[in-house]
Amino acid sequence: QAYLGYMYQRGKGVPQSDAEAVAWYRKAAEQGNAMGQVNLGQMYANGQGVPQSDAEAVAWYRKAAEQGQAVGQAYLGYMYQRGKGVPQSDTEAVAWYRKAAEQGHGAGQRSLGWMYAKGRGISQDAVKAYMWESLALLNGEAKAGALLDEIAKQLTQPQISQAQALAQTCRASNYQTCE
Repeated sequence: QAYLGYMYQRGKGVPQSDAEAVAWYRKAAEQGNAMGQVNLGQMYANGQGVPQSDAEAVAWYRKAAEQGQAVGQAYLGYMYQRGKGVPQSDTEAVAWYRKAAEQGHGAGQRSLGWMYAKGRGISQDAVKAYMWESLALLNGEAKAGALLDEIAKQLTQPQISQAQALAQTCRASNYQTCE
């Protein structure tokens, strides 16, 4: 059902229809399908096929996130960071970004690295910021490269080596030993 929703959303093999996409995403989401929940949340966040509602987006992201779905966790972190549909909370944002990051989710890693770099919701730590941004870059988050360069300017070579070693240990442990 979630895949059929995707097909309607993108107009692949069927006429493009946000309303049909929402209907199929909702069917999947209401049956507990985490990807259907994330996609339905996105439709609410963007006002596609439904009236725009950050609160509804958060509700669906949370359902997916609580099932351990990394994309839902990263989106929920974003909503907390921005105060969209929930009270703004950098601490909550960090908690959800961490859950996504520790599953190898590149965007979650990039966002967690940014929070460490800026000291938002967590103590500022350039070494951990560099570690998470490095992992995000390895996991396909090209945007992590710019922040990685910015962070590197704040670090000594031994600190960069330390961050690289932490990243290697983290990745080798399948993100179970990261901090």
